[in-house]
Amino acid sequence: MTSPRRAPGGFPVVGIIGGGQLARMCAGPAVELGVTLSVLAADAHDSAALVVPSAPVGEHTDLEAVRAFARSCDVVTFDHEQVPAEVLAALEADGATLHPRPSALRYAQDKLAMRERLSRAGIPCPAWAEVRDEGGLLAFADQHGWPVVLKTPRGGYDGRGVLVATQPEDATEWLARAAAAGEPLLVEERVPFVRELAVLVARAPSGQASVWPVVETVQSGGICTEVLAPAPGLTPELAERASDVALGIAAELDVTGVFAVELFELAEGHVVVNELAMRPHNSGHWSMDGATTGQFEQHLRAVLDLPLGSPRARARWTVMANVLGGVDADLYPTYRHVMARDPELKVHLYGKAVRPGRKIGHVNLSGEDLADLRERARHAADYIEGAIRE
Repeated sequence: MTSPRRAPGGFPVVGIIGGGQLARMCAGPAVELGVTLSVLAADAHDSAALVVPSAPVGEHTDLEAVRAFARSCDVVTFDHEQVPAEVLAALEADGATLHPRPSALRYAQDKLAMRERLSRAGIPCPAWAEVRDEGGLLAFADQHGWPVVLKTPRGGYDGRGVLVATQPEDATEWLARAAAAGEPLLVEERVPFVRELAVLVARAPSGQASVWPVVETVQSGGICTEVLAPAPGLTPELAERASDVALGIAAELDVTGVFAVELFELAEGHVVVNELAMRPHNSGHWSMDGATTGQFEQHLRAVLDLPLGSPRARARWTVMANVLGGVDADLYPTYRHVMARDPELKVHLYGKAVRPGRKIGHVNLSGEDLADLRERARHAADYIEGAIRE
């Protein structure tokens, strides 16, 4: 089936452009809320297309495919932030209801635009500049010191599109490639942070907003491998400050839907903004099992302008461990094993083919002993990946 079948009673159809795991994890909450979900998938075997009955196949860059998809939906939202501006503009001209709106989404699509807008609004950010050549890079480094962080303004995620340069020669290839494409790069100071935090916000078109507890994200090789909810040892004052920053950005940019703000915690008790994501986010996967209202249910509530649910944590701690592609292509036996070994474990696999380093699932555990939860969650993730066999 490719066309959404409407439920009786006037319940709406929510369309998601993109068929990845974020769209997939909206399927269960959509059923529970009584709304119909439809996804525009790039392939019939995409993660979400495997579980959502209405999953027409089409590229997010194909204007006519996207327009046809949107006509069958009451609200359209996104699994990713890569839909071209001209496609979004055409949908708006057609009268489609989009959340987040293109006027907000551009600040997640373009890191230079994001830095300029947040800085103008007084939101704490690292020192940054737009650079197009070695002279600009040297001028920035002379002022802020080496190393510096170079970023491609568009398209980077999970450590892609990010380069730490300790000397001008490290950036030669990046500068040449950007110059050939006629595009600038974003350069930032390398922030001496204590740890990385994330704040997840949901905001409805009416302006109602909610915020989950601030979490700590643990990175390995530029990829988030673990989330601790709430962030251990975070003072109430800093938690409130981080939440206020995220809520302030959501209001400033008029974000609708679920919205993630990744932050650096500094030694002097401040935070600065690292990245934005205008969609459900990896840092919020813990909420599926650890919060009264998980991020995927809340995202659907927000884009439909339904009353938002409580983001309150259900337990003292929840740990999320990402499962990355490893040596085993056949996941079902290891999936069964970890469930039998630890009945409290919640395992979420995405129906994706295994590739080394690819996010293929996550596990959640909630309880009172943080160290124990971390060990058990990591063991389960490692076992599914094939890194351990006991």
